Amino acid sequence: MFDVIVIGGGAAGFYCAIHIAEANPKLKIAILERGKEVLSKVKVSGGGRCNVTHAEFEPSLLVKNYPRGEKELLGPFHIYSTADTIQFFEKRGIHIKTESDGRMFPASNSSQTIIDCFLGEIQKYGITLLKSSSVINILSQKDIKLGKESIWQVQSVKKVYQAKRIVLATGSSTKIWNLLEQLGHNIVTPVPSLFTFNINDSRISGIPGLSTHARIEILPRQMMGREINTKFKNRKSGVLNLISEGPVLITHWGLSGPVVLKLSALAARLLNEYDYRFRVRINWMPDYHKQGLLSLFNEIKQIDPKKTIYKTKAIDIPARLWGKLVIASDIAKDLKWADVSRKQLDRLGQFITASEFNVEGKSTFKEEFVTAGGVNLKEVNFKTFESKILPGLYFAGEVLNIDAVTGGFNFQNAWTGAYIAAQAIAKSLE
Repeated sequence: MFDVIVIGGGAAGFYCAIHIAEANPKLKIAILERGKEVLSKVKVSGGGRCNVTHAEFEPSLLVKNYPRGEKELLGPFHIYSTADTIQFFEKRGIHIKTESDGRMFPASNSSQTIIDCFLGEIQKYGITLLKSSSVINILSQKDIKLGKESIWQVQSVKKVYQAKRIVLATGSSTKIWNLLEQLGHNIVTPVPSLFTFNINDSRISGIPGLSTHARIEILPRQMMGREINTKFKNRKSGVLNLISEGPVLITHWGLSGPVVLKLSALAARLLNEYDYRFRVRINWMPDYHKQGLLSLFNEIKQIDPKKTIYKTKAIDIPARLWGKLVIASDIAKDLKWADVSRKQLDRLGQFITASEFNVEGKSTFKEEFVTAGGVNLKEVNFKTFESKILPGLYFAGEVLNIDAVTGGFNFQNAWTGAYIAAQAIAKSLE
């Protein structure tokens, strides 16, 4: 018999168990993990460095990075946020550094630092860790009584456990979502988030690894003879324009980088409805519109008429990308500025400021698989992260219908939810 069983041996599960024990060291706590290893997502995060959070300290701005959960997380972030996360690790001797893009990592540049910290903490507090303990059934308090007290019963593949409180920190687990539906919760159907765009196009082929600053817009697309008109509402206009600007990475299979990942999160449900076949428009020089660029070209034509267009990179984009766009505009490698036609320059201006590409599928972003979907947020009390339907059941992390853009924000959701749930649980068991 445990006071608390935390189901899920990932970031949220460990963080919650540690904070429950810290608040009340007398409680008997167990973590049930379905796999042979724990903290697997922590291990691969940030290329093995663990992107623990993001250097955004204002809750009202922090919530803007959550396509699902923005409204619900505002209150929790006022209780526990980025600065608190940093303090937690610093208190345990782990210095957190900030990179130029705002992402925050342990100074060691190793996720093992975070893993060792968590494993050390559960050992310090005597928290029981049960690996290879996949949960196959949960019976709620209303079904099980021990004397006068209602308790939870958790059946794993190995054994049946009992607890006064349980925490679900199981991430994107279809099995757990199915169990929750049987217990009366509504689950928002999960779809992938944080993925890259598969594009096969000569304008970007053969230059993988090239990174540049660009603006990308997702365009409406007809599918199976009908226009999909899914709308994303915001407070001002009622519709969210699916446009993002920043670093874009050209890969072997298409496009990646922060801009693409942000769009994949914002439009997760729409792109699933599109079956991941849609069009994007890219401005490789966001500071320019087409007419401004054509004026620049005409100036160069007057100043350097004898130079070849292919070798004269007229704007601040990578040379290899410039070369690709020049060739795509039917401009020969030896063609001089003096001899280029208005039609050719117009085409080049179009490709630089408004290239359109067909996206024909997606690829998972590294090993950091994230989904949009999970427990319906209307069924959760965000002052405690307790279920409104099943008292004594708490949530933390991606088991909820909350997800974020890349950059440490998904971990911050895990830390915040786990901390608040832990405080509520410890208080309820005083």
